[in-house]
Amino acid sequence: MFDFVISTAHAQDGAAQAQGNPLASILFLVVFFAIMWLLIIRPQQKRLKEHQALVAALSKGDEIVTTGGVVGKITKLDDNFVTVEVADGVQLNVQRNAVANVLPKGTIKSLK
Repeated sequence: MFDFVISTAHAQDGAAQAQGNPLASILFLVVFFAIMWLLIIRPQQKRLKEHQALVAALSKGDEIVTTGGVVGKITKLDDNFVTVEVADGVQLNVQRNAVANVLPKGTIKSLK
């Protein structure tokens, strides 16, 4: 009915061109996944392992920075929480995973 709009021969050529080499498509996906693994997934896993080691190695007296930017000294440790003294007589309970970094000893005194 609408043969005058699209020629039948032209439509058939387009379908033939759409088929490509399936091996090339699979190879492209494998290369793309390998690049994603090397640039995104692997470094993220490395950072996660480093942070887990840092959290596991926390001890009483360590000077830390939380993910919120609070600087303090650890006074008490629990399985899930850490008590941090941020000023004289001011203590906060913080989740262990919220510890972003361990500072060198004496850093808090140099900040005052």
